[in-house]
Amino acid sequence: MDPVDPVDPVAVDAFDPWSAAFVAHPYPAYAALRERAPVHHYEPTGQWLVSRHADVNALLRDRRLGRTHTHRFTHEEFGRPAPDPAHEPFHTLNDHGLLDLEGPDHARIRRLVTKVFTPRTVESLRPAVRRLAGELVDGLLAEGGGDLIARVAEPLPVAVIAELLGVPEPDRHLLRPWSADITGMFEFHPSAETARRAVTASIEFSSYLRELIRRRRADPGPDLISALALAAEDGQSLSEQEVVSTCVLLLNAGHEATVNTTGNGWLALFRNPGELARLRGAVDALLPTAVEELMRYDTPLQMFERWVLDDIEVAGTHIPRGAEVALLFGSANHDPERFTDPGRLDLGRTDNPHLSFGAGIHFCLGAPLARMELTESYGALLRKAPGLTLRREPDRRPGYVIRGLEELLVEV
Repeated sequence: MDPVDPVDPVAVDAFDPWSAAFVAHPYPAYAALRERAPVHHYEPTGQWLVSRHADVNALLRDRRLGRTHTHRFTHEEFGRPAPDPAHEPFHTLNDHGLLDLEGPDHARIRRLVTKVFTPRTVESLRPAVRRLAGELVDGLLAEGGGDLIARVAEPLPVAVIAELLGVPEPDRHLLRPWSADITGMFEFHPSAETARRAVTASIEFSSYLRELIRRRRADPGPDLISALALAAEDGQSLSEQEVVSTCVLLLNAGHEATVNTTGNGWLALFRNPGELARLRGAVDALLPTAVEELMRYDTPLQMFERWVLDDIEVAGTHIPRGAEVALLFGSANHDPERFTDPGRLDLGRTDNPHLSFGAGIHFCLGAPLARMELTESYGALLRKAPGLTLRREPDRRPGYVIRGLEELLVEV
């Protein structure tokens, strides 16, 4: 069955990202959208919701859409208001990052960063990641259990991406709180308090990285911050702001989805004991497909937004330039037109073109690293803690776009 949270039965038949019932269990609403209104104008946000796999996949690759519009139009020309000046530190940080760049700027920065995330480079990290995952699981077992999110899911990817970038170990505890505050702005209509926290985190994170960049220029190491900082020194390859924004994006994206896939995935396994037993009985054989299926089944990033740069038509619906589309990854990953019995968790599923990493030019650079981290994390827990059980039902984080758990209490 679908990854439903244990709430009172509610006929969730409408898209409502501010509803706790919808956030806990959005899949019936997605099914209704796919069947009745696959391209639907959602008045509360003024966006076009796109829910079918074929349409989402095509639009991710369509260059008539973009993550930004400012490379082609002013805000006035595009018919959109300029951002709130009070939020300028957040927008400066976000808008110069790889994810929100288009055209030559995107290609230039992606070329510099891609070499760090090649499958071969990532594979060279596996022994260290396996060792760290084992140590984290050993610590959880020594205490008889605890919060799987805080003890295993968070520290593993944070340590790995921080090591790649060159963030000193004593400073790494700062990263997750900054990331949480910044990514709060990706939710629908963030509150004034959410915006304030994001602006503060953007200022603090940027200031920290500028100081670290200065130190790396004076004393470079084998890390990515050193490489980017030196590339920026010539004033041609990268600006310092682009270095800062790229590092923040990599630090945020390098752990956020992995943390939430771990939490969502283990909750799905506990709720599907037959599949969990199947996986425990054939860890080596099933783990590669299991990781892909867990990313599909309860998608960590439920929605991805794009601006319409030129008029388009989607499933017979005209969408004009200046509109914004909301690509519903969670819905696309449960589309029965593309996945056989999509509401069933099938850890051996091989035909699994899920969109959890996106597609097109903005396909997730860190996908090989995320897959490796998830494989080692799940593998360590399955092998070292075969009797792991859920202590109590968890609470979901309140946001809709980034789907995760507050905590996941387990025991052995």
